[in-house]
Amino acid sequence: MKLTRRIFIMASGISAGSLITGRVGMAAQPIHSALIPRKAKPSSPAVGTWVASTCQGCTQWCAVQILVQNGRATRVRGNPLSKTNHGYVCPRGHMIPQQMYDPDRIKTPMKRTNPLKGRGIDPKFVPISWDEALDTVAEKMMELRRAGEPGKLMYMRGRYSSTSTSLLYGTLPKVWGTANYFSHSSICAEAEKMGPGLTQGFFGYRDYDLGNTNCLVAWGCDPLSSNRMVPNTMNHFADIVKRGTVIAIDPRMSTIAAKAHEWLPINPGTDGALAGAVAHVLLTEGMWSREFVGDFVNGKNLFVAGQTIDEAAFVEKETNGVIKWWNLELKDRTPAWAAKETLIPVEQILRVARAMGKAGSKTAVWMGPGVAMNPRGTYTAMAVHALNGLLGSIDAEGGVWQSSSVPLGKFPSADKYVDDVAKAAGKGKKLDGRGAKDMPAMMNAKPGSGVVTNNVANGLLKDPGAVKVFISSWSNFNFSCTGAGRWDEAMAKVPFFVHMVPNVSEMTQFADIVLPSTFNSAEGWSIITNAGNGHGYASIQQAAVKRLWDVKQEETEVMWLLAEKLKAKGFANLFDYYSKEFIDPETGKLPTTAMEFSEIAAKISSATLWMPKEPLKGDPAINGWADFKAKGMFSGPKYTLKKGWGGKFATETKKFEFYSETLKKGLLEHAKKYETTTDDIMTVSGYTARGDVAFMPHYEPVKRHGSVADYPFTFIDYKSRLNREGRSANITWYQEFKKVDPGDVSWGDVVKMNPLDGAKFGLKSGDNVTITSMAGTISCQLKLWEGVRPGTVAKCFGQGHWAYGRVATKDFAKAIPLGGNNNEILVDDYDRLSGATARNGGFTGVRIQKA
Repeated sequence: MKLTRRIFIMASGISAGSLITGRVGMAAQPIHSALIPRKAKPSSPAVGTWVASTCQGCTQWCAVQILVQNGRATRVRGNPLSKTNHGYVCPRGHMIPQQMYDPDRIKTPMKRTNPLKGRGIDPKFVPISWDEALDTVAEKMMELRRAGEPGKLMYMRGRYSSTSTSLLYGTLPKVWGTANYFSHSSICAEAEKMGPGLTQGFFGYRDYDLGNTNCLVAWGCDPLSSNRMVPNTMNHFADIVKRGTVIAIDPRMSTIAAKAHEWLPINPGTDGALAGAVAHVLLTEGMWSREFVGDFVNGKNLFVAGQTIDEAAFVEKETNGVIKWWNLELKDRTPAWAAKETLIPVEQILRVARAMGKAGSKTAVWMGPGVAMNPRGTYTAMAVHALNGLLGSIDAEGGVWQSSSVPLGKFPSADKYVDDVAKAAGKGKKLDGRGAKDMPAMMNAKPGSGVVTNNVANGLLKDPGAVKVFISSWSNFNFSCTGAGRWDEAMAKVPFFVHMVPNVSEMTQFADIVLPSTFNSAEGWSIITNAGNGHGYASIQQAAVKRLWDVKQEETEVMWLLAEKLKAKGFANLFDYYSKEFIDPETGKLPTTAMEFSEIAAKISSATLWMPKEPLKGDPAINGWADFKAKGMFSGPKYTLKKGWGGKFATETKKFEFYSETLKKGLLEHAKKYETTTDDIMTVSGYTARGDVAFMPHYEPVKRHGSVADYPFTFIDYKSRLNREGRSANITWYQEFKKVDPGDVSWGDVVKMNPLDGAKFGLKSGDNVTITSMAGTISCQLKLWEGVRPGTVAKCFGQGHWAYGRVATKDFAKAIPLGGNNNEILVDDYDRLSGATARNGGFTGVRIQKA
């Protein structure tokens, strides 16, 4: 065959495509297995050892192996034992060495010498020893104890391990005594958990049987780029495309939208309307699951548009309230009605609904944050997830599964180390406002149980004296929270702030003491748990490489050393707990150093896997701690189908609830607390539903900040496949390969606008523009791109750092950002039923002007 330029370009395209889809149909073996180093044999013998660890570049937490040569990490690949990532990692995993060896990492503890705090103000940090740093922190804490106000200590966590975090997030507030400890979770994806939570009683991330899925609906997410299980999706994607249908619902053309059979560029925030119309079609055309939902008594389909139905005419099986849902919400949600709301043509709505109905229970509606992280997102999440219920894909082959797990060891109880002072302080008021009349925060359907992370800044501003000592780890809320300017204002007023992070960031600029953290994928000990592809698993993080700098693991080593200092100053409870209760399950010894404590904690967490009392189901048995370190992970058995069927769902009715008695119970409890009605709670919390509609999936119109006249564009925020949870902007690979995200560019920051809008407003690609909302203004370049629908503009989160290092910023010394931070223009608002931060769904209007 003559190798022409055209054939070469076609072959190159196939190779590039295979990196995304996982395989190419014309090859017996995946072409990329010979092209990507993670699978190929090294061209020359590599001297080194593959050491097992965990990535943590996203919330999937893939099991990986790191090639260690002379104490240095040089390459990364997926752990070949993994049943979830199939021995692969996405780009995030390959970026681990660059992030770990970032020359701008913090190399030693530092203290602030400039008392002034604010954006762009030089903290004038100077290096100090760990001894001085922790002595200073301990003394500030003890001042609170001596003053009888231990509750004025606050701790907030960003990224964490799933086991060791309890030694910090769980133990420190409890033993010390404070009610103010908060996780980052509600700025991430909490609202989407309300969909499965309030219908089937599962408040968690879902798993998907992609190996058997015939219709994959990526709704408000891009699982080829982000939103968990990226390697698993890549592995199965090509086969789904061949045998079935892929549908992408997103206002912008994401990676999966570019490869889907159907792309629905929906009007942002109207996902609930589309879900209602799809449900309407499934019912009126008789495509619901009789096995799961049930059927009419006489077998005749009585679902007719606009007509109510007697509830006695239908016998439900595994569900509750389908007729009530139809009568109160769905009967009028025709495709014609939805087309006006969503701007999706009637014909496409019908075509997509029928494709889903044809696939039946082998349809997986994969819901992402784009659906739910908006001011009324709980109901949108319910509406979208309810489609899985109608189709009978819940816990079914080819459908949507709950998460799996493996048994882990529990840490010893700290109860006897909690004194009366701590008990009293732990009952104090929480700064995040959870449980307020207008903030039900009903995670797990219990009022006041959900965290409202972003609202902490408002709490600090309302009550500046509530916190005197603030400790935070692996966080950058000044950058990663909407309404970011509030955090700058709040942090400037905190008397004493301790930041435990690998890199300096915007939040670090407000710190009084900076403690350099390990990069835990290769420098620290922990056990990470997760699930995917039908298997729960645990994987290790271990100190695989030589530490180049004077860093310590924040959840274990720092806590041990801080506890030592507190004991020397008169508070022994924390250190006594760590030093007397943590017994090495292998040797029976107690820890005597911080490093020993760190490893023993990991051994306690995982001992159930490598020295179980009874044989475990799943992977072959692991023979001891050394074997577990070598293998790096253990996967449990394959997911059990229909585990919730037969009255075993964790809801009030024990069934899948289209009419949610679970939500109703929680809302009634919350209303009773304030001696009012659920309608009043709906009103003050910003929802439009009244009466029984408030207890079921339904469409809530978009709540938009900014009139269309003043702010004509709807702003779309999305995440990059190169964002290691927003922490990778200071590495060169991130900047160079940013163009792999559809529509984006390398070494820059662009806002994408449809060419029709560009012509209308006299704007062109390359223009320097300002983006202004009711919250603020940022600057970047404009790019005209057909991949966003008219009336919207899209911009990737990740750029706009003014204090993250020499690569991430335009001028680090002068605090000049490279591009703009989306969170400076996204308005501070919440889905108040969950407590989740609003950042999607068309709630922020903007205007675009030439700079």
